[in-house]
Order: sequence, then structure tokens, then C-alpha cells
Amino acid sequence: MAVAAAVRWCNPSPFVIGFGGRKSKLEKAESPGIGIRISALFWNWEFGNRNSLSFSSSTQKQQQQQFTFTLRDRDAYTAICNCKVITVSFASSISDVPSSEWDACALDATGADKFNPFLSHAFLSTLEHSRSAVKETGWKPHHLVAKDEANNVVAVVPLYLKTHSYGEFVFDHSWANAYHSYGYKYYPKLQSCVPFTPVTGPRILLRNTSFKHQIFDSVVSAMKDLTATSQLSSLHVTFPSENEWLKFTEKGFLPRIGMQYHWKNRNYKNFDEFLMDMKQSKRKNIRQERKKISAQNLIMKRLRGYEIKARHWDSFYTFYRNTTDNKWGSPHLTRDFFHELGSKMGDHLLLVVAEEGDELVAGALNLIGGDTLFGRLWGCQPRTYYPSLHFEACYYQAMEAAIELNLKTVEAGAQGEHKIQRGYLPVTTFSCHYLIDEEFRNAIEDFLIREASQVKLVMKLLHDSGPFKEGVM
Repeated sequence: MAVAAAVRWCNPSPFVIGFGGRKSKLEKAESPGIGIRISALFWNWEFGNRNSLSFSSSTQKQQQQQFTFTLRDRDAYTAICNCKVITVSFASSISDVPSSEWDACALDATGADKFNPFLSHAFLSTLEHSRSAVKETGWKPHHLVAKDEANNVVAVVPLYLKTHSYGEFVFDHSWANAYHSYGYKYYPKLQSCVPFTPVTGPRILLRNTSFKHQIFDSVVSAMKDLTATSQLSSLHVTFPSENEWLKFTEKGFLPRIGMQYHWKNRNYKNFDEFLMDMKQSKRKNIRQERKKISAQNLIMKRLRGYEIKARHWDSFYTFYRNTTDNKWGSPHLTRDFFHELGSKMGDHLLLVVAEEGDELVAGALNLIGGDTLFGRLWGCQPRTYYPSLHFEACYYQAMEAAIELNLKTVEAGAQGEHKIQRGYLPVTTFSCHYLIDEEFRNAIEDFLIREASQVKLVMKLLHDSGPFKEGVM
């Protein structure tokens, strides 16, 4: 059973709600004309051994929590007050939201030129349908949906109730351990992200309307209030855009930064033109690595859309499992995920494969966005090793594809300082965290300030010793 509540919105006023034996005063709503008063609440997440909260109300039969906002915009010339009623609810499956409406929000949020395939209904629904991101794996979908009075979807947020911190790439295990050592429960927590995917993009996906800034504020308020009234420890928004990150910080979230390695296409006509921007030693090393591929009788192919057959996905799943068995311990994605992704996303997929004779021996999966190639997963046959094949499949083939497709960036995922000497430079990534408990919040805030200074120092050192000729950057 999900959360159910009867909520009446009125003039802004603070309110007090108890949790964990304590009380926390929530700040007033951020937007003019928006306020909240809870008149009834029914809560039962069905996780752990928490006690359910139950108050007498006809809304107990409802299956989801709902917030209603009245947005007021006074015209400066006519002094006429235009009002808009926005209703925020939560969906236990993305299938409950029409794909056309979800994708319209996602496309408006990024713009067609920066289309992000990971925010699409196709990608997120594939995670759920394949049983990769579901309640049983610790990712209970709880997607936010905002509608106007005409029942049009005006905003959506990919949102999950999580019982662990795996598959996020922003590490908070030490926070959970600290909660546990004091007898508090860190899980479940709310998480806005793309599961298993450290890719930057907007998290509050808004339609282009005249009220979109007020809708943004309303959505953030609803997410914060859901966290508090449901007695959750925290709400986390990982890999948002920098603009969103700044807005979340203004609304009381703790800001955090991280680092990834991206390759920038400086309007190169071909791979050799890129190499000429590199320092001589780096250029020589890359050429030597690429020569090893043909010396091992390996053939590299880049497959898109209909060129990727079921046998390719079966082989790639074997490669993926080999990687997870050697590095991660357990796979996040199922075999069905890859087959369904191939059928749904077509030309947005680029599968780089290595062949030895007639046999597939390795592969790297990429997704194609509006101006970016996203490198995601890699694997090879078990018990085999091909020198430099990982660099060729994951990095050099991706660069060549980006040049051919006239894409500006290759995002090669998390971690990997070895990417620097191959032309990938560090860029800042963002996350923001809303914690209910004030004492833990203060301690984590101090930690994040110190962590940020270290991340910035490391990024500066890496940039200063980068692989490019002087004056290229």
C-alpha cells in the first residue's frame, strides 16, 4: 500500500510534525500563494518493521498521496490575478503515465538538441518491465506526476523509494552507517535519479508553460513534504543539471559535487585530427593501443537499431555478467532488459562489438542523445583477455562515432582516471540531499564542505596536467 493523505492548501504557515521521537519545524512554502496544512494522514510503506500511522479519514482508501497547489500570477498591467490549480500525485509504475505525456515533459525539459534518452519513458519503463528497478530489487517506483485543472500532465519526476544505496554512483553508505550506529533508520529513503545510470540531466521534467517556475517550486515542496510526512530519513536528487542543483540548494538541500570524465568534440573531421591536439607522448600511446586490435585479428563494428539482433543482446548479456561477476558482485540488469531496450529504443542505441572470426568476444553499449554519446556498459567473454580492447571498444570507437554523428560530447560514465591520457577530462557532477534530522544534517553539511574543496583541488590538478597541447583547452 502506498501513501494516502487528505491535504488542504491555504495561506503560507509553518507546521510541526513529529518523527523518530523528535519534532522538526518545516519552513514555509517557498512560493507566494502556496501553503500547506495536513488534515489527515495514512501511512504504510510496507518496508522494515516501522509502525504504521493511521488517522480516521475517508482518504485511507486512496492508494497514493495527493497535494493540490493554487498558483497565483498577478498581471502587472491589469492587476488581474490569474490562478492555476496544480495537483501532485504519485504513480507506483511509470506505465501509469502515458508515454506521450511523460516524453513531452522530458523533451521540454532538455530541448530537442539536448535530448536525453535516459529520461525517456522507453528507457525507464524498460527498467521496470524487466524487473531491474522494482520493489523487489530495492527500487520501488514512486514517480511524481503534476497535472493542471484540465488534467494535462505539466511535470513528472523519476522517483524511487529505496531500501539500499546501490546503483546510484553517489555514495552515502557512511551516512546510513552513522544513522544505524545511533539507532536510527536511514532506509527507506526517496531517490530522484535514473537507476544504475550516472548521467546528468534534469530531474524535474517540466512542460514549457507560463507557470513552470511556480510548478517547479510546488513539486519541490511536495517532495519535501512527502519525505517528512512519510517519516523517511531523507530525499536525494542525484546527477541533476547544474541549474537545478542551484535551485535545490536555495530550497534547503545540501549541495554535493563529484567528478566524471568526458570527451569534447572540437569539430574534428576525423580521429587523426583529434590526435593532433594531444601531446606527442599521449598521441603515440593511443596509436600503439589501436594497432594492437588488428594484431590480435579483432574486427570492430558499430551496430545501430535494426543491425542489433537478438544474438547480439544474448552475447552482450554474457559479457555484462562477466563484468559484474568480476567487479560488482551482483548484476543490476536482467537479460530481458537488453532485449526490450533494443526493441524500444532502436537507433538511439549504439552497440560496439569486437569479433574474432565469426565469434563475438566483447561489446560496449552506448546511447545516443541530442548532442551527446553516452557510454554505459562494457564486457567481454569470460576467461579471456585482449590487450587494449577495453580502451578501443569504450573510448576510441565512441570518439569516432561522435565525430561521425556530429555529437559534441562523449560521456564515459563514472570513475577511471586512466581516461585522462586518452582525451577525457574531468567535469563536475552534482547531487543534492534533504535530510530531516537536523543534527545529522549539520554533520553531513560539514563533511560535504570539506569534500567539495578536495574534489575541486583534484580536478584542478588533473586539468593542469592534462593530455592536450598547451593552448588547445
